[in-house]
Amino acid sequence: MRFVACAAAVIVLVYVFKVLLHINPTTVALTFLVAVLMVSAWWGLRFALFLAVLATAAFNYFFLPPVGTFTIADTQNWVALMAFLATAIVASQLSDRARRQTEEAVQRRREVERLYQFSQQMLTSENILELLNALPTAIVNTFGVSAAALYLPGKGDIYRSGPETGDLDADHLKSVIARGEPTFDTERRLSFTPLKLGVRIVGTIGVAGSLSRETLDAIGSLIAVAVERVTALEKLAKNEASRESERLRSAILDSVTHEFRTPLTSIKASITSLMSNIDLAPGDRQELMTVINEESDRLNRLVGEAAEVSELESHELQLDLKAHRVIEAVQQALSELKQVLGKHVVDVHVPAEATARMDLKRVTEVLIQLLENAAKYSPPELPIRISAATLDGKLEVSVADQGSGIDDMEQVLIFDKFYRGKSERYRVQGTGMGLAIAKAIVEAHGGTIGVTSQLGKGSVFTFTIPG
Repeated sequence: MRFVACAAAVIVLVYVFKVLLHINPTTVALTFLVAVLMVSAWWGLRFALFLAVLATAAFNYFFLPPVGTFTIADTQNWVALMAFLATAIVASQLSDRARRQTEEAVQRRREVERLYQFSQQMLTSENILELLNALPTAIVNTFGVSAAALYLPGKGDIYRSGPETGDLDADHLKSVIARGEPTFDTERRLSFTPLKLGVRIVGTIGVAGSLSRETLDAIGSLIAVAVERVTALEKLAKNEASRESERLRSAILDSVTHEFRTPLTSIKASITSLMSNIDLAPGDRQELMTVINEESDRLNRLVGEAAEVSELESHELQLDLKAHRVIEAVQQALSELKQVLGKHVVDVHVPAEATARMDLKRVTEVLIQLLENAAKYSPPELPIRISAATLDGKLEVSVADQGSGIDDMEQVLIFDKFYRGKSERYRVQGTGMGLAIAKAIVEAHGGTIGVTSQLGKGSVFTFTIPG
């Protein structure tokens, strides 16, 4: 059809220039030349050459004297005709070359865009099995091939884009690793490319479809880098988990050893005094018994906190959610902490009508932990402030102290289990479990907890609970 269109174009031009307009030969030649260039740019060289030869013949027959014959009487006309033919052929070749180079540039741009898109998809995974399962499908979707298969010797399995990848068999995939060079089956449009990381081959990718060797090499390199990256991330995560486990173990041992030893030492000393001094005065005996009773309660509380942390982490916490006024939780917490608060004055600014759906016992426990912290880390006699308000349907409760404050770097760590401030951990008793328990309880209610602090100015702990 394109050859017919070329011939029809020559016929139309001859009719217009010969019959209708009576144009001079120079204008006719330039018009034919433009037509040849346009055909070369749009359809390619072979159609342009056909049009050039046909236009040369028509130009000779209809426009060069003697008109109506293919005979050329004047030598100048021979030169003009040959110049026209040569110009048309050379211009066609140049135009065709420019067209092909443009198509190649567009194709390269598309391949680069696809490679970039493919590389972005590989960066979304940090799990090696998830990555390997997703890669064949990503190749099919990104590059428009019909099937893909991936093989890594270390994993043993072959990861496929779907069930219809029978031609990408395991033998071909494994043989490429031994050979170290890509193989191509042009009849079945199959290609097998090694995944190279430098000089090391980490696997093979098989593709059913038409892709250039450069693109296949780029895909292989990207996959090799992605596999190595995810493997390194997994090793790093395991090492980090191991170090964190060791740090946590050390923190637990340090905290538990210190906290349990203190009450046990007091109990042991009191019991020893009672046993060795039978004739103790009643007042001294009562004082020692009081020490034993208080330190036993302290031990019991430490064990209870450890058990509670375990319960909260296992997500077995059952909340008794009912509508309660927050002032009830505040009053219960203050009642239990009379001795701990000592000389601290507690300013309560809680509206009597402030309510929320909450587990009253658990929220009271959160307030106990926050108030006890404020009392521990604030100088005696300085006030502690409790405030509450309902904002955007959420109950917001704050406990503010005037202690030494918390460093910015430590504010993100203090809610972790067993973490205690560097400057206070040896001065103030504690296990570092209180704030972790408070955080777990608040989050079980669907709320959040945080701290705002400034060194030397004190801290404000705030938690929210959905109304």
